This record gives sequence, C-alpha cells and structure tokens, in this order.
Amino acid sequence: MRKLWLKDWPWASVVAINAALCQQKKALHRPTSDGYEATKKPGLLELSLRQTLDICRRCHKLSPFCFCNGNTFAAIGRTIIQDPARTMSPGEAHVLRSVVGHYIAGTAGEEDLDQVLKALE
Repeated sequence: MRKLWLKDWPWASVVAINAALCQQKKALHRPTSDGYEATKKPGLLELSLRQTLDICRRCHKLSPFCFCNGNTFAAIGRTIIQDPARTMSPGEAHVLRSVVGHYIAGTAGEEDLDQVLKALE
C-alpha cells in the first residue's frame, strides 16, 4: 500500500522530538553540520511502508542531530505503523513496533523487517 506516510511529520516535529529526547537524557540538542540539511528535505511522496521505514533508517544514519538520532527516527517509525498495527493481535503489534524501531536504529536487518511487514498483508 502506497500513501503519504510522512505527511504528518514536518521537520519542526522531528526537531521537537529530538529536543525532547535530548532533554530527557540531558544531552546536547543541536544540529550537525553534515546531516541536518540533507535530512530535512520534505517527504511528501506516496511511498510504500517499507520505503518510508527505509527513509527513517537513512535519516538516522545521516545523523542530523548531535545525539538521539536513532531514538528520534525510531519513535517516528513506531508512530507511523500504529494504524496498521491495530489490525494485529497485541503480541504481533508489539513485535512489529520492536522490529521497526530496531530496524531504523540499525540493530535489526532487512529480513527481520520483511518478515514482520508480511504479517500486515
């Protein structure tokens, strides 16, 4: 299913999420010179869910902020999949959220993500 998965995520929201996570962990909230501009490009394209999660993973790797990049983009990914997860059992939805977060953070692989996304079909 292709849709505008990122339409509700303006860059200001991404920055606010990172600021809140940094404040919670008492870490410096500041953009990086390398990744910030490359990451904040608008994402108003119809994409598959997999493509959208790949964008979140790439944004994490670009490290637009000094700290909490993985947590920032994993939080966005887990929120994006909330509606599709409602069709699953609570246990399956928990596994989906966990794998999505770990995939975006780089600690789960493509095969893991593909396996849980098949459950949504």
